[in-house]
Amino acid sequence: MPPATPLRAARRSLYICQSCRQHLRANETARLASNSSHPQQRWISKGHVRKIQEAEKEWRTRAEHIEAGQIRPFLSLLEERGYINQTVGSKEDLNRLLTHRRVGVYAGIDPTAPSMHVGHMIPFMVLAWFYIHGYDTHFVLGGFTASIGDPTGRLTGRQQQTPSQRKANMAAMHAQLKRLGVSIEKYAARRGYVKEWAWHRALDNNVTWWKNTSARDFLAILGRHVRIGPMLGRDTVKNRMEKGDGMSFAEFSYPLVQAWDWWHLFQKGVQIQVGGADQFGNILAGAEAIKQMAKESHEYQQALRQTQLIDEENGVNVTPDPMGLTVPLLTTASGEKFGKSAGNAVWLDPEMTSIFDLYQFFLRTADADVEKYLKLFTFLPLAEIRAVIEEHEKDQSKRVAQHKLAKEFVELIYGHEAADTAEAEHRQLFNKKLSLSDITASLAEARSTQPAAADSPSFINPSLNKHAQPLRREDNAAVHVKLPKSLVIGKPLSHVLWAVGLAGSRTEGQRLINAGGAYIGANADAKSGMDDALSFTPAKTAAWEELSKFIIDEKILILRVGKWRLKIIDIVPDEEYEAAGLTCQAWESLKEAQAREQEQQQQPGAEPAGQKAQAS
Repeated sequence: MPPATPLRAARRSLYICQSCRQHLRANETARLASNSSHPQQRWISKGHVRKIQEAEKEWRTRAEHIEAGQIRPFLSLLEERGYINQTVGSKEDLNRLLTHRRVGVYAGIDPTAPSMHVGHMIPFMVLAWFYIHGYDTHFVLGGFTASIGDPTGRLTGRQQQTPSQRKANMAAMHAQLKRLGVSIEKYAARRGYVKEWAWHRALDNNVTWWKNTSARDFLAILGRHVRIGPMLGRDTVKNRMEKGDGMSFAEFSYPLVQAWDWWHLFQKGVQIQVGGADQFGNILAGAEAIKQMAKESHEYQQALRQTQLIDEENGVNVTPDPMGLTVPLLTTASGEKFGKSAGNAVWLDPEMTSIFDLYQFFLRTADADVEKYLKLFTFLPLAEIRAVIEEHEKDQSKRVAQHKLAKEFVELIYGHEAADTAEAEHRQLFNKKLSLSDITASLAEARSTQPAAADSPSFINPSLNKHAQPLRREDNAAVHVKLPKSLVIGKPLSHVLWAVGLAGSRTEGQRLINAGGAYIGANADAKSGMDDALSFTPAKTAAWEELSKFIIDEKILILRVGKWRLKIIDIVPDEEYEAAGLTCQAWESLKEAQAREQEQQQQPGAEPAGQKAQAS
């Protein structure tokens, strides 16, 4: 076998830019010669080329060990952890490709909200596994596709966002994806993965290439290879036409736009696309279109032939076709998809779902699902997961596996310290020996650190049903919250549950009370005054007369819904609440009712205010 030259090494590298490759073909040295046809000039040192050669040698050695059965194939790892739902292309071809080629892989997300949610993390966990095993990984932010909206699985069109909303969402999610990449590295390091020089990840925004794509190029290069018949036969299109509100041309074209994104990346060596199970049709359509475009691209065929010559020298035979894999969707026990549209998203932004509530979400995982989630959402070895499950099964009431899952996921997203804090906060708040002194001290600490509330409405409480009224972000932001006296004093419990974000409406709050799902915290033996130990009493009625007995020191109220959803309410004067810039939907509703009443009082012949029913 001839020794690898800088030219051969560069051809095999999937993350050397095309300009650099062209220079290396012309002159097999590390120096880039000046060339008027390539205005962007770079220098590649001999050391850099040597690292490329070493990385390729290590990859060939790894492939030999896999072929000899000494190392487990990467595809087997994904299958054992439950990531593979379907593949575009045969598994045999995908396995050989992953074994012999440091191939590029991508997954995309459209910024239709200011934050990712838990449901987005399964395809991104696949990217994380690719990354720490040395593959070229791309997180693609759909700044352009967000303006269209993916119609997959929807019977109605998406609500159009304003340009300012799209820009704000794009900026927020861009920063979030950058943080995620860093946190993945840190989390992997704590699990024993040592970063190597060849690890490579990129964050791409499809706006960058769409702003330079003309309608002529899009239609001439891609459009003429796509047949209308198969597109009309897709379930998404048929369901919208037969059961929904129809489909716009923009939505109909979404798979083509997604295919163009992949074509742009495919020419840089990104041969694999990862998506949710509902994206199989889009990925398949994109793969078929790319095959046709690749056949007619002279530049791509030249580069492909050079790569194939090198593969032949090394006895390697892998498919040049685009490949895809889909991952299972995160669903509720009833099979409903988690997401913003379903109204049950658990956000990965602490202002939208607090870190504590994120921990609680995973702590509520059913015993039947916890092993699956440990495989999907963590880097824990399978042997360690089995040991955790064995320990959990000794006494399921301790929820050992759920605590492990919750802590690992919070660490993955927010870091080790945040995970420790969330775990400690849970164990403190749900400790049977918790006292009112502990609550008071905790509340005092929260007062000193609690930020002003955001003023952006329209997000649904992630722990409630999809029919719940929209709540503001701060309604679900923390365990410790402030409420003005007007929303608590003299109000029924159902109203307070709604105001604090534990119920989506006053009606739902009443249903919780009737079903025995609402609890009030108070002294374990308040009448005797023996100590300040805390217990929770099921709410028997919503009446204020009953609720008033549980107000602690005339300023603290502790409420719980179910086993885990807890709110420690600091009751403050209305003026203080308003001055702090805090708000919630109940507060806005109260102010609107007061404004209407004031207008009516100013009208001629209006009844005295005391004779009117007080707005609730």
